[in-house]
Amino acid sequence: MAFISESELPKIGFNSFGTNVSISSKASIYNPHLIEIGNNVRIDDFVILSPTSKGIKIGNYVHIGCYSSLIGRGLITINDYSGTSGRVCIYSSNDDYSGNFMMGPTLPEEFTNITTGDVTLGKHVPIGAGSIILPNVLIEDGAVIGALSLVRKNVRSFTINQGNPLRELGKRNRTVLELEEEFKSKFRTES
Repeated sequence: MAFISESELPKIGFNSFGTNVSISSKASIYNPHLIEIGNNVRIDDFVILSPTSKGIKIGNYVHIGCYSSLIGRGLITINDYSGTSGRVCIYSSNDDYSGNFMMGPTLPEEFTNITTGDVTLGKHVPIGAGSIILPNVLIEDGAVIGALSLVRKNVRSFTINQGNPLRELGKRNRTVLELEEEFKSKFRTES
């Protein structure tokens, strides 16, 4: 995987970006002025970042796996120590499939009925491969989304979730919070 060089990152035109940011040269980035990236972030091959109005905010120590997409009109926020496995799609806007409206980005808005809503991944939220997250979703701190899940509603903190429809399978251990404190103490990190 070839990453965009440190000298080339400022030329992309991000709203802001931190240190130790690794973005694949094969990633597609649209409207970079609407994207904020923290420190120690890795964005892999064939990722699509495409905000159209509110933007994308990526925290510290975040990994966006290959073939993932972050797309839409609402704000997409991925907080510290969170990230996606491969082929995860996060949508902050979505078409109306009822048949009462037309669908597609090339049509005037008067013919469509697009749902728009922010999507937030709290801290320590891993999203399993092939999962889809739709608009108006808050995944609280520490929640886990298993592979191939469809997330259409908010997810409670420190729970393990999977499926379509999404089901809460159990509680997640909070030891990760102690490990975060140990990590920050040992490496004197900023987050």
